[in-house]
Formats: sequence, C-alpha cells, structure tokens
Amino acid sequence: MTNNQKYARFPRSAFVGFDHIFKELEEMTKHASDHYPPHNIIKDEDMKYRIEVATAGFKEEELKIELKDGILEVNGDHTPRGLEFIHKGISTRKFHRSFRLSEYTQVTGASLENGILAIHLEVVLPEEKKPRKIAINNHSEVTTNAELLTENG
Repeated sequence: MTNNQKYARFPRSAFVGFDHIFKELEEMTKHASDHYPPHNIIKDEDMKYRIEVATAGFKEEELKIELKDGILEVNGDHTPRGLEFIHKGISTRKFHRSFRLSEYTQVTGASLENGILAIHLEVVLPEEKKPRKIAINNHSEVTTNAELLTENG
C-alpha cells in the first residue's frame, strides 16, 4: 500500500510543510501493535499528567529517559543476572517507548517505585496563550488609544 493509499482521506498534496506530521503518524502506526511494556497515562490535575511504565525487574541504572524535540523516549535494557528460571513470567526484555509531547509540555521529574517508572509532566502555557477574561464596558465609557495619548501627554 502506498502512502497515497494510506492517506486517501488526507492527500499529502493538500498539506504543504506538514511532512513531519505524516512521518510521525507513520512511525506511530508502525509501533501501534507493540504494547510492551504496558503503560498508563494519568491526569493528576488540570495541567499535570503522569506516564507510568511497568518496569518490574529493571534497576534504575537499566532505564533511560530522554526528551528531544518534543519526543519523550523511555528505554530499558536489562542485564541478565545469571539466574536459572523454572518459569519466567515477568518479562525483562529490552524496550523502547516514545511519547510525543505537546508544545508546552515539560517533564518535571521521574521516580521508580515498586516496579513502576513514573514520569511527571506539566503543561506550562505562556501568558499570551492563557485564556483571559475581557471586560464588557458601556459604549459611552470606552476610551480609545488615541484619547489616552492626548490625555497623558
């Protein structure tokens, strides 16, 4: 299947300068069936989130978290400890998970507790992007910038 067939509903020819978005979508669909290790995305507060990754059997030094160009990458590379397993039900295979963060999302910290790697995120909007209330004034009381300039100076 060609890219044109994949995105027939959204033909690339209609989107100029959006190649990076199509590449990200293609990358996401490649890994859509890979669910290892399992993870949760939790909304703690209005603008605070937490990604929890199940990392049972991994030591802190076997995990790596990196943020580059808005992509949060979590990697795990377990070092075998030379144990002889009768049954091995807890997977500790090497993994790579990536999460695309929104423009204003910042990583505020990470912790490893009880086999769960928690990555804390916060959306920090710049002042000009925050919603603001606009006062409704009576038309007779509206002052223009020109009137302010003549009054002040």
